[in-house]
Order: sequence, then structure tokens, then C-alpha cells
Amino acid sequence: MSDATPTTLPAWLAHQARERPTGIALRHKRLGVWQVRNWAQVQAEVLALAGALRAAGFGPGAQLAILSRPRPEALLAALAAQWLGGTAAPFDPLEEAAGQATALRQAGADFVFAEGLEEVLRVRQSDLAPTWLAYADGRGLVDPQVRGGALDYGRLLAAEAEYGAPPVCAEDIAFAFYRQRVAGVEQQSFSHAELLQEGERLVRGERLSEREDALAARAFAASGQARYLLAPWLLAGFRLNFPERLETRDQDRRELGPSLVLGTRETYGRLHELVRQRLPLPGSLRRRLVDWALEPDGGALSSLLGQPLVRRPLRDVLGFSRTRVALLVGAPLDEETRRFFTRLGIEVRNWPAAERWHPVRGRDVTGWPSGQPQLA
Repeated sequence: MSDATPTTLPAWLAHQARERPTGIALRHKRLGVWQVRNWAQVQAEVLALAGALRAAGFGPGAQLAILSRPRPEALLAALAAQWLGGTAAPFDPLEEAAGQATALRQAGADFVFAEGLEEVLRVRQSDLAPTWLAYADGRGLVDPQVRGGALDYGRLLAAEAEYGAPPVCAEDIAFAFYRQRVAGVEQQSFSHAELLQEGERLVRGERLSEREDALAARAFAASGQARYLLAPWLLAGFRLNFPERLETRDQDRRELGPSLVLGTRETYGRLHELVRQRLPLPGSLRRRLVDWALEPDGGALSSLLGQPLVRRPLRDVLGFSRTRVALLVGAPLDEETRRFFTRLGIEVRNWPAAERWHPVRGRDVTGWPSGQPQLA
């Protein structure tokens, strides 16, 4: 690869693997223990996945549907598809099954990467017949009759790695997102150039560096995740962490104490409600202490004592003990939630999430013509 500035997501992965091969790229909590992958290991895994996809006939212009909650294997599968000049199309397995089945059929899911048993069954119950189906979590898929022709992630890593410069251009589509609406299935797509432009703006604006820790606690089936977490991760080279499960994300966040948090109005609202449920009863002495410490005009004594007695413990409960950058994508916070985080010393900054959805007609898998500008 040349020394020119990388212009695609896979090219930035290769750059990070070359510049900081032993630096930590990914961490995933599994069975209570944080598992680590460095940048060289991430690239090697992506190349092996790309080799397995190419052997199955995946190439430039193809699309890989990814039906998974947040986990490293889903991210690396997306990068493998993009390395070959293809598109990654994330789907959230928590969405309603019938509408998602329609979207998958409209997307033309010939290549599918599923998280585990439930997702594999969902694909089959959607009357899809992908030419290639793989899964990350083998629990419940040991029986060949249940597994069918689906491929285990470990088997994919044994494939002959795909070496050489990725045949992808900056204007190629990196991610495509689908949603079911009353009028039909809609899609929006984002090129490598667009994602990197948005990511660079965030990296510069928030002064992100390789020293950051970020937690990927939301499904990848959201454009804000691709623009404001995945692209900055590749650009800045920081550590991206995955919770053990969505159900443990709050506990894992408290243990990790990420410096970078990305969320939506619902994310911050849920965390605010989590704290409210733990507050002492209104009117009690402890509750009056909390209210006094969170009062913005409480005076010097409130500022001095409120930090160690109230504000710091509340930040610890939220997992915001080390948070330097708190980002909000989409609709703004309600005023009560905004004031709450401000009083904890956390400035939640809103980044734009203007999106352009358009109807999918037939097997529309590219969305926008290559090179056509899109709204971020």
C-alpha cells in the first residue's frame, strides 16, 4: 500500500495495523473476562474472513447482511466485506421479525452473517435461501440438522487470507441500512468517503486520540454508529470495547469507565432514569443532600463537597467516571435529562444525524449511484 492518506475504511485498518500493530484495537468481555485483539490481529482476522467470503463468490458490488448485536465478529465481518469492495448491511436482531424479513428479502440477502442460533433461525424463517450463511456464536448449533449449511466463525478463520491492497474506492458504498415502513422498505447508504469525512470532523472537533476507550453498546444497525464510532475508531486508532451482552452493558460500562460515550436521546434518558430509581426518597436527609449537591447555584460549599459526596459517586454508577467526550446522535435531550448530566459535569454534545431514506424497489442493493453525494 502506498504512503498516501488512506481513503477507505479497510485502508485505514491496514494503516493502523502497520503503524501500531501491537496496540490494543478491540476488547470484548466474554465469560466475565476482557478478551483483547491488537491491530495486527484484527487485520489478520479480517483478511481471513475476506478470504472465506471470496471463496464463496463474494466480490466488488456484493452485499453482506449482518444480523447481530454488538460484537467484534460482526464488525470484522463488515470490514471483510468492505475489503473485497462490497457493502455491509447491518440489521438489528431486536427488531420485529416480520418486517425485518421483508427488508432482508428486498435487500437481496445472498450472503448473511448471523450472531447465533436465534438469528440463524430468523433467517430461515424469513424464507431466505442465502448462498452463504455464517454465524459467530455456536451455542445451540452443534447438531448438523440444526446448523444445516451454516458455517462456524472459527472455520472461516481457517480460510486462505486475502492479501494485497483492497480493491475498493472512496466513492464505493461501505454501509447500507434498511428499515420497514408502512409504505414499504426504505434504504440509506454511506460511502467510505462520507464516513471518513464525518469521522475526521469528529476526531478533530473532540480531539480524539489513540488513548480513548469507547464502548460499543448499541447495535450496528444505525448510521450514527458507523459515522461517529466506527470511522473515528479507525481514524484515531483508539480502543473499541464490546460488552458481554446488551443486558450487562451498564455493569460493563461501570467497570470500563470509557472516555468516549456515544448514545441517543433514549440512551441518556434510560441512564437518567437508572439514577433516579437509586436516589433516596424525596424529603429524606440524604435526598436533600443530593439535591443540594446537584443545585447549579449551590455556592462554593456545594461545589467543594458535592463532588466527592454526590457527583463523583453518581458518575461512577453511570460508568462515566472517566468520560471526557459524551456524544448524542439524533434528537436532542429533554431539558430535565440535559440539566442532570450538566450538573454531573458531563457536557453531552449533539452531533447531526440528518438522514436520507429512499424506497427500495426490487433488489436495490447499492442505494446511491457511486460517487453521488449524500446527506450525513
